Amino acid sequence: MLQEKLRQLLPEAEVDVRTVSALLCGSAAAVLAFKWVGQRRIERRLEEVKQRRDQGLGQMEKAARQFKQQNPGVQTGSILSLSLLELAEKLKDESLSPDSVLYTYMEKAMVVTREVNCVTDFMPECEEQLREVKKQKEKGLLYGIPVSIKDNIGCKGHFSTLGLLQFLRAPQEDDCVLVKVLKRQGAIPFVKTNSSQSVLNYDCGNPLFGRTVNPHNHSKCSGGSSGGEGALVGGGGSILGMGSDVAGSIRLPSSFCGICGFKPTGNRLSTAGVADPVAGMNSVTSVLGPMARDVDSLALCMRALLCEDMFRLDPTVPPMPFNEQIYTSTTRLRIGFYDGDGYFEPSPSMRRAIHETKTLLQEAGHTLVPFTIPRIEHAVHELFTRALFADGAATLLEKYKGDLVHPTLRSQIRCYRIPILVKRILSFILTPVVSPLDLSQLC
Repeated sequence: MLQEKLRQLLPEAEVDVRTVSALLCGSAAAVLAFKWVGQRRIERRLEEVKQRRDQGLGQMEKAARQFKQQNPGVQTGSILSLSLLELAEKLKDESLSPDSVLYTYMEKAMVVTREVNCVTDFMPECEEQLREVKKQKEKGLLYGIPVSIKDNIGCKGHFSTLGLLQFLRAPQEDDCVLVKVLKRQGAIPFVKTNSSQSVLNYDCGNPLFGRTVNPHNHSKCSGGSSGGEGALVGGGGSILGMGSDVAGSIRLPSSFCGICGFKPTGNRLSTAGVADPVAGMNSVTSVLGPMARDVDSLALCMRALLCEDMFRLDPTVPPMPFNEQIYTSTTRLRIGFYDGDGYFEPSPSMRRAIHETKTLLQEAGHTLVPFTIPRIEHAVHELFTRALFADGAATLLEKYKGDLVHPTLRSQIRCYRIPILVKRILSFILTPVVSPLDLSQLC
C-alpha cells in the first residue's frame, strides 16, 4: 500500500518541481533582461553625452583655427606666458585685444584636454560675451579674461552634471550668481571642466567624461574634486578657473597640479545656482573659490568678486568688500602652525612644505607658534563626518540609483552602502585594534 501511495505522489512532486524550476528560470531571465535594458539605457545616455561633448570641442577647435587663420600675426606664445595681472593690464590699455586672448586660450585648452581629459563642455556663447565685453563703457577688473568653470557651477544652457546621470535631465536655466558677477567684471567664461563623481572624492573621474590625469605626470591623478580645473590651469589651458571646495576640493588639485587655489570662508561668495549632491549641508558648507598660477591672481579675482553686484544678487552674502589695507599690510603676524593633526598622517613632502614655509615666514619677520588641534577625533567623527552624512549617506546614494559608479568611487560608495547595524558591529570589533586612519582606508 505504501508503495502505491509513493507512486501516486511522485508524479505530482515531479510536476511541482518542474513548475518551480520554470518559475525560477523565468524570474532569473526577467531579472537579466531588466538589467540588460537598464545597461543599454545607460550606454545610450553615455553615448549622447560623448557626442555632445565631441561636438562642442569640435566647435571650439574650429573657432580657434578660423581666428588663427584670419589673424596669423597673433603671438600666442607671448600671450600664454603673461601672468593674470600682466594680461589684465595689457587688455585694459588695449595693447592686447580680448579676441586674441580668448582664441589663444581656446586653442591651448584643446591641446591640454587632449592630453589630460579636463574640458567637458565648450561654451559657444563666449563669443557673444566677447562682443558684449568690448561694448562695456567701464572695464571691469577682469576685462577680457577667459575663465574656466567647474562642472557643478551653473551656467545658462549647460548641464551641471556632477558626473551623474540624474543631473542630465535639463540644462541650467540661468547663470549662477558667481558667473553673473564674473561677466559683469568683464570675464569671459569659455569652458566647463571635469570633476569627481558627486564632487565628494579626492580623485577626478566619472562615467560621463572619464578620468582627468595630472598635466605634469599622466600616470598620476589631478586631485579632486576640482581636478579638471587644476589640470587645465596647471597645463596652461586657462589663466583663471573657478572651483568648489568642501574638504579639499580646491586645495588638493591645486597642490597636485602645481598651482595656487583659495578656499574662502563659508558664505563669503554666493553658491546660489551651484549643483550639490547633498542639499542642506549647513554645518559643512561647500565654498566657491579661484584657482590660478599665483597668489596675486587669486587676490585680483577676489577683488573682482567681492563687489556690489555679488551682494545685491545674493543678499545672504555679507556685504564685506575686499580689504586692501589688510592684504597689503606689512605688519608682522603671529601665525600658528602644525605639521600633523594627530589623525591623518601627512606625507613627507607635505611635512617638508610646512617647515619650508615656516622658515620663509620667520625670515620675513613673522612669529611662528606650533599648536596641537584639540579633540581631533571628535572634530573629524562628530563635527565633520556625522554632519556631512547625517542621514547615513541615504541622500547621496539616491543619486547613484540607475547609474554606474566610477572605479575611483567604488570603495567609497561600497562603504556607504553597508547597513548601519553592520557598521556599528564592525566599529565595535575593530576600534580597539585598528587606528582611525586604517579604518578609513578599509572603506
